Formats: sequence, structure tokens, C-alpha cells
Amino acid sequence: MSNLPTATTLPVHAHPEPFKLELFGSTVNAGFPSPAADHSQKRIDLNEHLIRNKEATFLFRVKGDSMIGTGIYEGDVLIVDRSIEPRHHAIVLAVLNDEYTVKRLHRRGGTIKLVSENPLYPPIVIKSGEELSIWGVVTYNLHKLY
Repeated sequence: MSNLPTATTLPVHAHPEPFKLELFGSTVNAGFPSPAADHSQKRIDLNEHLIRNKEATFLFRVKGDSMIGTGIYEGDVLIVDRSIEPRHHAIVLAVLNDEYTVKRLHRRGGTIKLVSENPLYPPIVIKSGEELSIWGVVTYNLHKLY
């Protein structure tokens, strides 16, 4: 078994009714709050907000610490869209030699690397004979704050 961080799949469940939460019209300052801010609100459907293509979208739970530099931690849930074309520097869910891993895709000059966001892990340079498939592009990270 390799030392690649792994992810396990979770199904995406479509709600028969939209799941809407309140969205306030004003932004939230991370500094000094403004008491004069407009407090208007509307409701948003999280499915519409987070999922671009529901047939091609899946959830994965993160195991490992190779992406902590980009704010992806063990136990986080990633939203992965298979319909998005993976580009250089995108965070992707890759399948390398039959194992899932989350990494930043580096594609330049005919060389493909899967790059960790943790200095403890060196980049994985894809060599001839290795099987690599970019399974999908990570679009959101659902990170619990407490």
C-alpha cells in the first residue's frame, strides 16, 4: 500500500425540495463591523450555489494532511465535479495506480506532477508506465470550523 493520502466517496443526495438558507444582503467584515450595514436577506439553495452539474458532482471525505497548505484538512468534505476540464494548477482528485489522491495538478512541458500543499510531501512526478487519471476537479471544500 502506498503513502498517498486517500479519500472515500460519499453520495450526493438531491433534495426533492430545494434546501434554502438565509443569505444576508450585506457582506461580513473580518475587521471592525459597521452598525449601519444593510441587513436585507434572501434565501439561497445550497445545491444551486455549490453544484454546477449534479450528474457529474460527487463528495469525497479527505484522509491525510498533504493539502493543508491550501486549507484542506483531514475530515473535510470536497465537492468534486467530473465535468470540468482539469487545468494546470487546479486542485484535482486523481487516481494514480488505482489509488485516489487529492493534489494540485502541474502540467508543463510534457511533464505531469501531482503537487502536495504540505512541504513534508515531495511532488509526485508521473513516470512512464504509471496509470494516472484525473477523476475530477475540486470545486469546494466543506470545512467544519468547530
